[in-house]
This record gives sequence, C-alpha cells and structure tokens, in this order.
Amino acid sequence: MSFTNNKKHYKILFSVLVLILLILVIISSTLGIANITFFQTMKILASKLPFIGKYINTEGISNTHTLIILNIRLPRIVLAALIGAGLSIVGTVFQALFKNPMADPYVLGISSGSALGASIAIIIGFQTILGVGGITFFAFIGAILTTIVVYNIAKVGTKLPTNTLLLAGVSVSFLLSSLISLIMIFNREQVDQIVFWTMGSLSSANWKQVFSLLPFIFISSILIFSYSKDLNVILTGDETASSLGIEVERVKKILIIISSIIIAACVSVSGIIGFVGLIIPHMIRMLVGPDNRVLLPFSALGGAIFMIISDTLARILVPPAEIPVGAITSIFGAPYFIYLLIKNKKKVM
Repeated sequence: MSFTNNKKHYKILFSVLVLILLILVIISSTLGIANITFFQTMKILASKLPFIGKYINTEGISNTHTLIILNIRLPRIVLAALIGAGLSIVGTVFQALFKNPMADPYVLGISSGSALGASIAIIIGFQTILGVGGITFFAFIGAILTTIVVYNIAKVGTKLPTNTLLLAGVSVSFLLSSLISLIMIFNREQVDQIVFWTMGSLSSANWKQVFSLLPFIFISSILIFSYSKDLNVILTGDETASSLGIEVERVKKILIIISSIIIAACVSVSGIIGFVGLIIPHMIRMLVGPDNRVLLPFSALGGAIFMIISDTLARILVPPAEIPVGAITSIFGAPYFIYLLIKNKKKVM
C-alpha cells in the first residue's frame, strides 16, 4: 500500500505536525525583547490549562512577564495560526476549482478590495465602528463588496465560468489598486500607514481579533471540508463531475463564496499576506497527495506552522523595529513560485 493511501501514516504525520505546532507556539512565545525563558513560558501557558493549571507553580515569574506572554505574544501567535490555516485552505480550494497550480487566495482581487477599504478608513480617520476597529471594518466590507462585484461580472446566466471569474478578478484588482495609488498621492501624510498595512502585519493583534476571526475560520473550514469529495471529482473535469451527479456550478458558487468570506476575514485583521495560500498547498500535496479529504486539514496545519514561523521572524529579526510579515512570507514564497514556473515550463516543452 502506498504512503498516500495509508491512513496510519496520515495519523502519524498529522500528530507530528500538531506536536511541531505546539512546540512552535511555546518557542515563539519565548522569543522577543523581554527576557523570558523557555521554562517560564511553559509554566505560564500551562497555568492556564484546565484541570492541571492549578497545580502549576508560577512563583518567581513576574506579572509583567505573564502579561507579555498571555496578552501580547500569545494572541498574536494564535492569530497568525488562524490566518495561515485560513489562507492555506482557500489556496487549496482555488487550485482545485480553477485547476491551476498558480491560483492563490488573492486571485479574485478580494485583497485589493480589502486594501481599498482599509485605505479609506485610514484617510477618514475612523477608529472604531460598532465596537470593531475602523480599519478592520472597512477592510472587511471592501473585501465583501469586491467579491459581489467580481461574482456578478463573471456570472453568465446560472453558470460561473472559472476563466471569466479569473479575468474579472484580475481586472477589478488592477482598478482598485489604481484607486489606492490615487488615494496615496492625494494623502501623502498617510502613505506610510497604508503601505505598511498592505504589506501585512500582526503587530496590533489582540484576543478580540482572535475571537472575531475564529468563527469565520472554524465554520467555513468545516463547510469546505464537507465538499472535499466533490472537489476531488471536479479535479477530473467539469463534464465528468456532472456525469457523476455533482452539481458543479452550485459547488463552485458555494466554495467561492465561503472562501471569499475567509479571505475577507483574514485580510481585514492582518493586511495582505502573500504566498501562504500558494506555496503551502503545493508543499503539503507532495507529502500527502492530491486527495482533498486529506490535503485540506494538512494544509490548514501547514499554513498555521508557516505563519507562526514567518511572524516570529518578523518580530525578532530587527528589534525593537518590526518587519511586515508579508515581506517575510514573500521571501520564502517568491523563490518557490519561480521554481513552480520553471517546473511547469519544462512540462510544456
């Protein structure tokens, strides 16, 4: 029996990745300007666990260190994991739906819509709306409105042709990017803030953002996973899938809408973080094969690990300053993207 068909191997590999994720959470919580040891971090985190927390002795650990771990570093790490998981799941879905290995979460222009919404909020100076950060709110609304526009442009009757959808996404993305450029030209004093947001950052992460993003990622991921078998069949071709009883157009619409909600939610709290949804599904596919029933959960886990590593590097490379996490993911992602292009070119030749 091959490795990709062996459920026992899947379970072992998944357990190993979960263990790596947990270790990374502890290590990442330890790293930073404040000098907190690995074992102090473990004690602080363990003290908050149910049942065993009351038995953990945290004497000798300052309240300041506890606050740094629990209220500054940990929410940022959890938020990074959620965003990495969400973007990787969407990348997996889009690569299957569009049958294009270069498809990523931002291919429909949703990120540009979110960036435009955030830019408007920055220029206007909105701080909070309905208890939510003004930039986050405007970014989310911008992403959703862009999704609606692209969807309606691409729709042909009751069908949603993937090629038309991609072209509509690219066109709208260019249009919105032009509007952002105009906004920056006429509002030079806010250019730095807009640019930093569009490069992606988790510097303002907090538990409120974590709990607002969690239901979007959790519920949407479950819904997407419920269509994993349909995705496998669609990979064989739309006509084949239709002949096997799959309502291809309906599945496409549902998955694109759900994926767009994930992208909107992620981008609204972090800005634009590129390449996560492009490279992680490819790397995981090499480990577990193309079966989306396995690929989706593994991609989510791989994306979470990748984002935690990237955001940790963004925090610690040039202290006390911070590098936008989007720049870190691009450093990893761009070479891999070039590798994919060269690999596909060789296949065509």
